Amino acid sequence: MKTSQAERMRNRGFRSRMSRVIKELRACTNRADADRKLKNAISIIDKAAQRNIIHKNKAANDKSKLTIFTSRLSE
Repeated sequence: MKTSQAERMRNRGFRSRMSRVIKELRACTNRADADRKLKNAISIIDKAAQRNIIHKNKAANDKSKLTIFTSRLSE
């Protein structure tokens, strides 16, 4: 397997994991659960930006939107 194919598969897996975590967070209805999932989501988003899977500005936008979403949930 060529290096580019291996990297592509690794990046696809990471993007998939990132989108799954974001969807799980968006599905939360209570704030306590969302706060736990937000910490995990931010970690995964930061790792993706660090590995150049997503742009650092996209990471910042995603983290901002998720933080706003979590802060608007009722306890």
